[in-house]
Amino acid sequence: MEKAPVYIKEITRKALIKNATLVIMSHNHPGGSLEPSEEDQEVTKSLAAACSTVSVRLFDHIIITSTGYFSFRENGLL
Repeated sequence: MEKAPVYIKEITRKALIKNATLVIMSHNHPGGSLEPSEEDQEVTKSLAAACSTVSVRLFDHIIITSTGYFSFRENGLL
């Protein structure tokens, strides 16, 4: 599988149901690349915008591989 769908509306809805104040999103890159794709960056921006409309903060988006991780927050992308 090259891509997995991200349901921004569903993530936001569940955050509201759970009375969350922040969300941390994570996914893996089985191919081993720690570099976020353009799609990863677009999804992060879209989810952050959707969360902010309901007073929920996207705190981080973490990409995990067998050799390490990439944090959007640690790398100044959030």
